[in-house]
Amino acid sequence: MSAAAATRPATGRKRASDAVLEGAVDLARSALGDEPVGEHLGFTLEAERLGTHYFAATAPGYHGWRWYVTLSRIPRSRNATVCESGLLPGDDSLLAPAWLPWAERLAPGDVGPTDRLPYVANDDRLEPGWTAGTGDEEMDRLALRELGLGRDRVMNRKALDDAATRWYEGSRGPDTGGSRAADASCASCGFVVPLAGSLGQLFGVCANEWSPDDGKVVSLDHGCGAHSETDLSVGGHEWDQPDLHVDEYDLDVVEEPASAGSSDDAEQAPVESASPKSSD
Repeated sequence: MSAAAATRPATGRKRASDAVLEGAVDLARSALGDEPVGEHLGFTLEAERLGTHYFAATAPGYHGWRWYVTLSRIPRSRNATVCESGLLPGDDSLLAPAWLPWAERLAPGDVGPTDRLPYVANDDRLEPGWTAGTGDEEMDRLALRELGLGRDRVMNRKALDDAATRWYEGSRGPDTGGSRAADASCASCGFVVPLAGSLGQLFGVCANEWSPDDGKVVSLDHGCGAHSETDLSVGGHEWDQPDLHVDEYDLDVVEEPASAGSSDDAEQAPVESASPKSSD
């Protein structure tokens, strides 16, 4: 039903046919302009002198959608006038999910380091914490905040159980490749700091900088290769290095022998020039 028809009050009078509006198929189609419009699907008389034509939508991704064009006319007029047009989904149309407020559609992992969440007064994961009970609100708050005697709200049992399940079934629980390959569990590692409270029965915080779980909550039956009490088995080389045939790291000093006939003291014989004899 179009918006114009939805705003008209309903009457008990039976609606008659309107030949002028029903026959204005071409006018309704032209009102859609260059949109991808398919065959005419029908006409519905919404109210007196108010009707809607429907056309198939042929655009990709709009399977089952319909174009609608609502027409009207004044009394005793033979000319129809376009009121509005648009797209309507069908029963098997592809639709976007129902809209949810931001606070309801936010999921774990969506919050970044600099994002801030709003305060939730009725958070079902929390319950009232320890209170001083003096009757003076300011003194109780001073004891809770300044003296560190407690907190206004703490996690309830269900929230603690959910956290334990999430951690235990995660990447730092016992069912990981590193845990199965480890020689010992985190329960006997000197670098694990146990948690306080009931969660400390099953979890601790890894404080080994060489471990891939450093600074993370790990289950006590988790494990890795950086355990404080395990060691490597000392094995030999994978192959024996043979002796070198040519020692390239040692230099041999060899004296060059003197060559014969190369003494500097050798004297050269004088060369006399022969002068021709004169004839008398």
